[in-house]
Amino acid sequence: SIYSPPFYSSPTGYKMRARLYLNGDGNARRTHMSLFFVLMRGPNDAILKFPFNYKVTFCLYDQTPQQRHIIDSFRPDIKSNSFQRPRSEMNIASGIPKFFPLAMIQQDGNPYVRDDTMFIKVMVDFGDMAKTLLPYALSLNPGLPMHIQQLLIKQEAERKAQQQPQTQPTQISPTNRPLTLTLPPSSETQLPQTIFNIMGTPNASSTNDRPHDVNNTNP
Repeated sequence: SIYSPPFYSSPTGYKMRARLYLNGDGNARRTHMSLFFVLMRGPNDAILKFPFNYKVTFCLYDQTPQQRHIIDSFRPDIKSNSFQRPRSEMNIASGIPKFFPLAMIQQDGNPYVRDDTMFIKVMVDFGDMAKTLLPYALSLNPGLPMHIQQLLIKQEAERKAQQQPQTQPTQISPTNRPLTLTLPPSSETQLPQTIFNIMGTPNASSTNDRPHDVNNTNP
């Protein structure tokens, strides 16, 4: 398996990383690429809230102008040991075993591998971003500063909210109002994310610590 570099949700936040099985793991072995999230022991754990219960989104980038990215998310099972406060260097990985079919990634000319390189983004959502905003958020230029990306996402959320008809505005309850995201100026506390590239195509190795299989749930 391949680990991403560790990253933090904020300067005083959670420490985490991704784990990738190129040839799949468990019941996805030799059929799918498996992608998992790993909560790590960090220097700030004593002041953080556990279990970790924030939605995690994975994105495999389409490296062509079509931008048909592969996007999938899951919400942590807070009863799982994977999301409790880490007592060792890393918790057991948890995520999406059948993230992407190997048959598609192995096709010549597929848009997800260029020059023997893939790019995968891992995003942790602390603000319950609407599912309809995910494709837009992940289509933004990764080279933009994070506070600019946050501003663009906020503007897109407001635009979508304004497009929703309100025939009887005085009778709309708070729970039915169109969603408008309120995002802080700094993205580090709202949408921590990392992009790591996979170069070459080494075989995924087998390990004893099987990742916990988390079924996808809609936000």
